[in-house]
Amino acid sequence: MKLWDKGYDIDKFTEEFTVGRDRELDVYLAKADVLGNMAQAKMLHSIGLINDTELEQLEEGLRCIYRMVLDGTFVIDEGVEDVHSQIEFMLTEWYGEAGKKIHTGRSRNDQVLVDLKLYTREEIFTILQNVEGLFDIMIQKAEQYKDVMLPGYTHLQIAMPSSFGMWFSAYAESLADDILQLKAAYDMVNTNPLGSGAGYGSSVPLNRTMTTELLGFRDLAYNSVYAQMQRGKCEKNVLYAVGSIAQTLGRMAYDICLYACGNFGFVHLPDRYTTGSSIMPHKKNPDIFELMRAKCNRLQSLPYQMSMVCGNLPSGYFRDMQLTKEIFMPAFKELNDCLHIAGDVFNVMEVNTDIFSDERYNYLFTVEDVNDMVAAGVPFREAYKIVGMKVQNGEYTKNAVRPIHHTHEGSIGNLCLDKIQAKFNRAKAGIDVDFVHKAESELMSV
Repeated sequence: MKLWDKGYDIDKFTEEFTVGRDRELDVYLAKADVLGNMAQAKMLHSIGLINDTELEQLEEGLRCIYRMVLDGTFVIDEGVEDVHSQIEFMLTEWYGEAGKKIHTGRSRNDQVLVDLKLYTREEIFTILQNVEGLFDIMIQKAEQYKDVMLPGYTHLQIAMPSSFGMWFSAYAESLADDILQLKAAYDMVNTNPLGSGAGYGSSVPLNRTMTTELLGFRDLAYNSVYAQMQRGKCEKNVLYAVGSIAQTLGRMAYDICLYACGNFGFVHLPDRYTTGSSIMPHKKNPDIFELMRAKCNRLQSLPYQMSMVCGNLPSGYFRDMQLTKEIFMPAFKELNDCLHIAGDVFNVMEVNTDIFSDERYNYLFTVEDVNDMVAAGVPFREAYKIVGMKVQNGEYTKNAVRPIHHTHEGSIGNLCLDKIQAKFNRAKAGIDVDFVHKAESELMSV
């Protein structure tokens, strides 16, 4: 069963090759396809191409399919090419002529684009929710452990005093910046391509502004050719935002792998979040964070894969675009899984509150000694040389742990957690979750 059927048979392998993973992945687009069809039906009624009875039938059928999607009973039947075909065939089987009219003024090209944008918009909302959950944990832990000292490292060499508060809030602020990139991707996603047809519009007097408002889009993708050119470009920009969050998580995961190992011992992972060795009875491995690091590295490669599929195409639609789903859609679950498990572990992870009692960290305070001399009137470069020569000659008096008096913005003593929170709130403000959900609720209401 194919929307484009013209009465001839197609080679079986050719059919399998061209359909690819569409039937598998399109199930995830079912809710979006129902929403797009509902907006299309209301718009066609407004311009007189379907009558009152037909609109009532289509609305009834689409609400029924919508409930099937939500309760998990919607399936794409064997032999049906994709989700668009499945829903149109169901409407036609139930309501005859009304079902046959739903595709008026539309192509599968703009139908797929609408579905992907609606689907992606919802996935962005989920990412935002999960990032905010992790961000809140990091801010809370930063406040809780702001006075617990942690060695700072550069070049993997012991450098200067830091704190767990500074470490947690560093990654919190990184997430705030990541949301800026997610917001930019969201702005491109949140434009309506419906009505661009196969890329060249339609002679049917469509009301594209109406479908934009019904679907909760903030704007149109105006030019019909460019609306189609967004396929691949839109996904790539979203994947850059996904990659930005993944970079933050991957770097954080690497820190935890170091901090949890026996040579560091800065943190302790609960047993239930570790795995063992088949040969060494004592091992408790941080496999969660090793896998997170690998998954996040893989996520960062996806924009480049998207470029390889779409980067050398002229204007117009090509079947190459079908492969973008396989690169794009699984990325959301992988990222959300990483965000979820990171939050779970950080909620219960224990930190070492007595790291500096280890003598290897006695040299952490050399910079503090230099700054004390500077405060007493010694030029910085001279103070640096005096302390450096003491260390070099083995004459440096090792310091016990002592109070750190850092006061400037973003230092150990002034983490500016409220400012980081405000930065995050500003970044997320433009992703209008409530506005979209209100539009979708009104669209599907009786």
